[in-house]
Amino acid sequence: MYILAVYTELAMGTEYRAKVFKSGNSLALRLPKALGVKEGTEMVVREEHSKFTFEPVEAPKRKLDISGFWGKAPGLTLAPREDFEERPSTIARRLREGDRKE
Repeated sequence: MYILAVYTELAMGTEYRAKVFKSGNSLALRLPKALGVKEGTEMVVREEHSKFTFEPVEAPKRKLDISGFWGKAPGLTLAPREDFEERPSTIARRLREGDRKE
């Protein structure tokens, strides 16, 4: 029985009180600083059975810009790309651009 009580206490977490106040024509919820939510964090709020839950919105996956890496390894040469066939439209465009340059 003691272990069950300890487990329940850990699962429940810490309880905080927050205050609802009017902000313009909306209501706002002031969250305690102890929650660690940073200012400007976008949150998702759900209402289920007259209870509210909130959680941070998942940040979009960041893309890595590798354009600055070109030339950083002088001894490295790229292998030619021969694993695909060019589209006929790409070949025709290349030929047209070659005619314009000459």
